[in-house]
Amino acid sequence: MHRYKRDWSRRRFLQSSGSAVALGLAGAATPWARAQARGVSLAADPADPVAGAAPSLWAAGELERSLASRGIAVSRCERLAQAKAGDLCIVAAGVDSAASRRILKSAKATVATAPEALGLIPGEIEDRRVLLACGSDVRGLVYALLELADRVQHGSSVMEALAFQAPVTELPANEVRSLTRLFTSDVEDKPWYNDREMWPAYLTMLAAQRFNRFNLALGIGYDFLRQVTDAYFLFAYPFLVSVPGYNVRVPQLPDAERESNLEMLRFISEQTVARGMRFQLGIWMHGYQWIDSPNPNYTIEGLSAETHAPYCRDAVRMLLKECPAISGITFRVHGESGVPEGSYGFWGKVFDGVATCGRKVDLDMHPKGMDQGMIDTALATHEQITQSPKFWAEHMGMAYHQADIREIEQPKPGHQASGLMKLSGGSRSFLRYGYGDLLREDRSWQVVHRIWPGTQRLLLWGDPVSAAGYSRAFSFCGSNGVEIMEPLSFKGRRGSGIAGDRCAYADASLRTRWDWQKYEYGHRVWGRLLYNPAADPDAWRRLMRSQFAGGADDLEEALANASRILPIVTTAHAPSAGNNTYWPEIYLNQSLVDADHPGPYTDTPAPKVFGNVSPLDPQLFSRMNDFAGELLGDAPGGKYSPIEVAQWIEDYSAAATRHLAAARVPAGIRRGPEYRRLEIDISIQAGLGVFFAAKFRSGVLYGIHERTGDRAALEASLQQYQKARAAWAALAGRAKGVYMSDITVGELPQLRGHWLDRLPAMDRDIAAVSEKLSAVPPGASQPQVKLAVAKALGRPAPRTAVGAALGAGHDAPAEFHPGEPLALQLALRTQAKSVCLYYRHVNQAERYKRTEMQAQEHLYQAAIPADYTASEYPLEYYFEIQEADLPTPTLYPGFSAELTNQPYFVVRQAGKGGKARS
Repeated sequence: MHRYKRDWSRRRFLQSSGSAVALGLAGAATPWARAQARGVSLAADPADPVAGAAPSLWAAGELERSLASRGIAVSRCERLAQAKAGDLCIVAAGVDSAASRRILKSAKATVATAPEALGLIPGEIEDRRVLLACGSDVRGLVYALLELADRVQHGSSVMEALAFQAPVTELPANEVRSLTRLFTSDVEDKPWYNDREMWPAYLTMLAAQRFNRFNLALGIGYDFLRQVTDAYFLFAYPFLVSVPGYNVRVPQLPDAERESNLEMLRFISEQTVARGMRFQLGIWMHGYQWIDSPNPNYTIEGLSAETHAPYCRDAVRMLLKECPAISGITFRVHGESGVPEGSYGFWGKVFDGVATCGRKVDLDMHPKGMDQGMIDTALATHEQITQSPKFWAEHMGMAYHQADIREIEQPKPGHQASGLMKLSGGSRSFLRYGYGDLLREDRSWQVVHRIWPGTQRLLLWGDPVSAAGYSRAFSFCGSNGVEIMEPLSFKGRRGSGIAGDRCAYADASLRTRWDWQKYEYGHRVWGRLLYNPAADPDAWRRLMRSQFAGGADDLEEALANASRILPIVTTAHAPSAGNNTYWPEIYLNQSLVDADHPGPYTDTPAPKVFGNVSPLDPQLFSRMNDFAGELLGDAPGGKYSPIEVAQWIEDYSAAATRHLAAARVPAGIRRGPEYRRLEIDISIQAGLGVFFAAKFRSGVLYGIHERTGDRAALEASLQQYQKARAAWAALAGRAKGVYMSDITVGELPQLRGHWLDRLPAMDRDIAAVSEKLSAVPPGASQPQVKLAVAKALGRPAPRTAVGAALGAGHDAPAEFHPGEPLALQLALRTQAKSVCLYYRHVNQAERYKRTEMQAQEHLYQAAIPADYTASEYPLEYYFEIQEADLPTPTLYPGFSAELTNQPYFVVRQAGKGGKARS
């Protein structure tokens, strides 16, 4: 497996194109750096509309506080000429100001005019040392100033931290970089919601890492209003406002608490805007009647079917007027909102409340079940419309958009559903867990991809290489960015909240004051690389160095390797697309043998056993039973096999363990909570890699046995299963006493408990496999079966090595013209047995087309037909190459060694998107 390279991001940063980007290194041994200043003069002209804006002044204050905390005297002034003699003068300015133009000209540097672009430009003006911090707009200047504050805070030498060898200029890769915090638990979420000390620190952290939007989501505690126990903020309006003309109230909620809730919402939104970010409010539930719910803690009174829509219209309008810092509203508009799908009249009234609040407010719709009627209803408001589909269902997959959706989500011709979910459960099912058909070229809405928290909710994450890959994926076909549901999302959901530490530490010495502080490094990696996928790695390494000294580099690589494991597992193996069912981080075991009792895993193909589970991307990955058939002689496919996946995660696990052991962390730091939290979570994830790899191999081997009755295959399957169980027992033992015995993200068995709780189900299934083995008589394996078992247990050749041997070359077209054929060519070093082209529209409601390419010596040609290109969708395609001397086909472009690229090509319509990429 490719080793994680610590200099990858630095190399990409130096090679990046666009505006003049150069690396500014803190600690550079230059005359400019060595000329120590007595202090810092911070110059900001109040007449400059960028520097004089409130968020810029706030950011300048953050820089001043960072300098003062390091013992550096700071003088504030308006003009460069007013700076103290001998001081380093930091000029904060908009890029179009006279001061910026002068310094940029002197330094021969330029800053992009794009929104949120920034520049940090060293220079000398009239023999005075100057550092220009400038932005193309207010947010760009905020980022420039906060970058300096961060360097000061974490640098070993303040003045060296402010020294730059050359100008640094950056601009954002993604227009929207949003983080969502969910209120789902009366017990666990009220404390942070009402914490006036927490919010400024938290929001400052987000702004410093270049998130530009914060979303506070209410009413997402339940998908359906049955068995409701914890209803705080579930139907949010009456928890916040008393709407004149309606007697709608929560009888269990004192008026003073409702007023306090509104005041806190106003405070949070204003604090967000003060830092240059946009504040988004999520209203996920519009149902108000709890069904089969004898013991709710809060109920709603005063609404009827006739007053429901007018009340919601007037309530959202009132809320927006009471909180003028709210810049956008996110609505769940499908049946889980409590309103039947297709209720265009209801939503028209609600949207009208937004449109008539007296200012422009972005309207963001969670688009599961979205249809043209709902789109037209939203567009009629003339507000900015955003649709925010799920990225990799309710989980976290690899760093690309899945090439296909599972069969269970594919549209069923003629199928009609009814009730709440009549669209998402029927003709619009393909929009449940992906972008569906939203990426048409003539769209009049923005698309922001939302990462749901099903894969990893608790353990630390931080992989710069993957984060850069994700960052590139979120501009897919002109998409506008991403919203991430933060760690601990759904903690305590549906009445499962437990008072105490929200990070679920049983060991009190590991707890942080505020839960988000555990995940600060991950937020830093995400934020910086979503802004710029070629970001200077010093942005996250400076935090690691300040915490772990000489062990920082190895710990960075250990966490990066560990962080790659679960997204790969999710991509290749999805017993459920729903986060309420499948939680691979604390996995509830699925049986290899018992199809009659699948447990929670019901949205999976029959028979509902482990080896038959579909990948979340079934176009590029094969399931275990299918691959077992290929090993035994079925027609081989080019999909990535469960054994390849097992090898990937085994290698990442080994690398994480190796780097963790190699980290030279001083003894005092090693005993501290920061190191211990990191070491524990890396160890658990490395153990998960060993577990899933062994169980994937066991599943393939069991599939071989089922097809052949071979005893050796079953013996090998059992051995791998036992290896998986041993790995799980080890990681569970490591987590014992560290994490609480009941970690809850819901009330169902698969959503609560501890790793130790999962062992009995494994033991029962291992006993069932052992019982089957006892009934199989001894006998020699057939040669083909023996070879299949060896391959299932062996190390497959890396696809990248195979691809290099093919010498494949392809120049992807820059664009296509609708209604004209799109000719494609693939060059190979030697002649192949066959080459096939797979293609489809960028529309997940459709399946891939396949055509054989025609050979002219080593050049293979095919065309996507004119009638197929006559579409409003971009095109995506890849090649499957069957070499004469290789047993299985190879995919091109396929995955790179780092597994973080888009494994297919995309071509957009002429004039829409520029050069195709893979």
